[in-house]
Amino acid sequence: MTKHTQTMNSSGQLAPVQAAWLVAEREITSKLRSKAFVISSLVLLLFVLGGVLFGGFMSNSGGFGGATTVAVVGEVPAGLDSDAFETVTVTDRAAAEEAVLDGQVDAAVVPGGDTAVALTVLAADSPPMELVQALSATPSVELLAPTTQNPFLAYIIAVAFGVVFMFSAITYGTTIAQSVVEEKQTRIVEILLATVSARTILAGKIIGNSLLALGQVVAIVAVASVGMLATGQDLLIGELGTALIWFVILFAFGFVLLAALYSALASLVSRQEDVPSATSPVMWLVMIPYVAVIFFNDNPTVLAIMSYIPFSAPVGMPMRLYLGIAEWWEPLAALLVLFAAIALVWWIGARIYAASILRTGAKVKLKDALTSVD
Repeated sequence: MTKHTQTMNSSGQLAPVQAAWLVAEREITSKLRSKAFVISSLVLLLFVLGGVLFGGFMSNSGGFGGATTVAVVGEVPAGLDSDAFETVTVTDRAAAEEAVLDGQVDAAVVPGGDTAVALTVLAADSPPMELVQALSATPSVELLAPTTQNPFLAYIIAVAFGVVFMFSAITYGTTIAQSVVEEKQTRIVEILLATVSARTILAGKIIGNSLLALGQVVAIVAVASVGMLATGQDLLIGELGTALIWFVILFAFGFVLLAALYSALASLVSRQEDVPSATSPVMWLVMIPYVAVIFFNDNPTVLAIMSYIPFSAPVGMPMRLYLGIAEWWEPLAALLVLFAAIALVWWIGARIYAASILRTGAKVKLKDALTSVD
């Protein structure tokens, strides 16, 4: 009897916290029991691991073409002592020419020539520009605003943040929207409402799917980290450490925001085929940050703006942390802005959901749902 009174309120409904968790458990277990979901998740993780390993191996081997093989007469010039070149010593110019024409080497370097370096590069049919640049005399360079980030690497990291954010948000956002409509079609929601309030159901669905989405992101980060360690990219992990932590944190709360919108807008319709059109505004909120972080990954002003917009903070702020252009307190400030946005969207979304979830047939107008009396 005591246990019964702890879990049920005076109106016969379950206590809100327990009821929300029961709904969340139902969302999680239904997904984990799906073979398609488990298999697709494992394939995604294997794809991520394979991509990281492939990129690491290519980086360590100097690129897709490997090291340039160069025949050298005499001492190896100073410019060829890097991993980008593999040198082979030959006796004279004739031997060097023969090696080039036979395809034994990519090019050859022999003494002589009318330039300051007193060397001549021999090639079969086109000048090997990488070799020429390595042997050229270059002026001293002083960087007044040095940065340790490679622009191409920064671009790849921006793409990675954007893809993970977009893929996870759309996958689990669509899942929660379809779940809402399915329960509405089958009238399961009417049975749930007999013991649980509409807001509690919504909270449970958001919690369950948010935990699933967060779990996937954490798994992706963990697998990518293992891949980087396996290919000797320890320094990159060190540079990305803080950015990855904040990406996970901001994504966790950012998805709660998106999940509330997906659920609310999906409750306006009664057919699965209407879900894409109903949730298209949220899709744009996911797509815009993905595109923006890729095209403006080197623009401090745009990234700063993105860092404080709730829907783009999960990609904008981590990118700034990686580039080293964010102050220590800024991720905390972005998180506070995100909390405020969640509170506002939850209030609006819960009102829409509660007013629309039992309405079947034609699509409920958003204005009608917002103005309905609770």
